[in-house]
Amino acid sequence: MSITSSLQSLKLSSPFLHGSTSLSLLSKPNSSLSHQPLKPPAFLPPIRAMKSMRGKVVCATNDNTVSVEVVRLAPHPKYKRRVRKKKKFQAHDLDNQFKVGDLVQLEKSRPISKTKTFLIVPIPSKNGKQETGELGIPLESKQLEEQQA
Repeated sequence: MSITSSLQSLKLSSPFLHGSTSLSLLSKPNSSLSHQPLKPPAFLPPIRAMKSMRGKVVCATNDNTVSVEVVRLAPHPKYKRRVRKKKKFQAHDLDNQFKVGDLVQLEKSRPISKTKTFLIVPIPSKNGKQETGELGIPLESKQLEEQQA
């Protein structure tokens, strides 16, 4: 009897006895591996993929809409040679100011219709520069003229 009385006289000060502390009050250990999204610094602009592209107007018959063909270089899947890939995009031309053959820049925007998500921006002409092709590479005919002259 002395052992049980001595055990009863000992008061354990643990809050975990008999479930007296709720689990919601327990805090999780802080870990450097815990998943917390990192915010970029305020002075850096947000990163957006493919916000603008350059291309050539190929169709301007619709009202407020032009078709722009964008050409890019991509490696061939088998031969790894760089080949030209073309894709046509619909762009919003509010003033109908662009004609077929104009070099323009496409800026990503909110969806305007089912197929139009780009606004069209004119590229200022480079006065005194030689005429370049779709990718900014001088045309072969222009290079031959320069070599002969």
